[in-house]
Amino acid sequence: MFRTLLGTAFLVLASALLVSAAQKPARDDSAAEKLGWRLGVQAWTFRDRTAFEAIDTAARLGLKYIELYPGQSFSPEHKDLKVDTDLTDEQRVELLKKLASAHVKAVSFGVVGFSKDEQEARKLFDFAKALGLENISCEPEEGACALVDKLCNEYGIRAAIHDHPKPSHYWDPQIVLDAVKDCSPKIGSCADTGHWKRSGLVPVECLKKLEGRVIESHFKDIADGVDQPWGTGQCDARGLLAEFKRQGFRGLIDIEYEDGAGEVLEQNVAKCIEFFDKTARELSK
Repeated sequence: MFRTLLGTAFLVLASALLVSAAQKPARDDSAAEKLGWRLGVQAWTFRDRTAFEAIDTAARLGLKYIELYPGQSFSPEHKDLKVDTDLTDEQRVELLKKLASAHVKAVSFGVVGFSKDEQEARKLFDFAKALGLENISCEPEEGACALVDKLCNEYGIRAAIHDHPKPSHYWDPQIVLDAVKDCSPKIGSCADTGHWKRSGLVPVECLKKLEGRVIESHFKDIADGVDQPWGTGQCDARGLLAEFKRQGFRGLIDIEYEDGAGEVLEQNVAKCIEFFDKTARELSK
């Protein structure tokens, strides 16, 4: 009798879970894809967990793209192992298998530095090539952009110069433009919208200034220096997306949420996704 009741309870619970899963609406990113936008997440957002767990979280939230970051613990079973250029071929294959099983594509890696040391730079490009990445987000040393540009064209991988807040070297878009003015279109900007605000700049004006040179974006909406769900901060998130549309930008827009952890963090990221999808639908009409 007990086994029968237990079996019945299990079937009821399983059926409820299946119904719940069936009722949960799948994320519709068709409008964004129509605009040429791929919404992803900078893995730093989920710095409270391993890279494998960050990939699973992205998939659970309906995201299909991710930017890996250097130094994140590899997996729950290998927390001492870090995601970086020292991964063995076998470990890189394991990472690719994890991405494939979660149906998440790693598009980019960073933020990394580049010096004028070509051998060290090649290690980063070899790593990116092995993972099938399209971009490397970076902050090259002064005078290193020519080397980075050469390797971008050799490897067929783009370099996106990231802006950390003032007094970081690339805090002002004009500094990025000056650094790449003699380079090919394969090197440009990783537009960090929140850091522009932290530097006292107007994010939409910064984006306008970089027209034609934006490769990807670390998208944030902040208020008084603290990350907020998109559309509720001081960065004019909708205006930024409208400007991306005006420019005909096609590429990776990464959620990078730098405050919070655990379930609260995931809820805030989900709000960003909801805002993005809703705005993309409005802008695609």
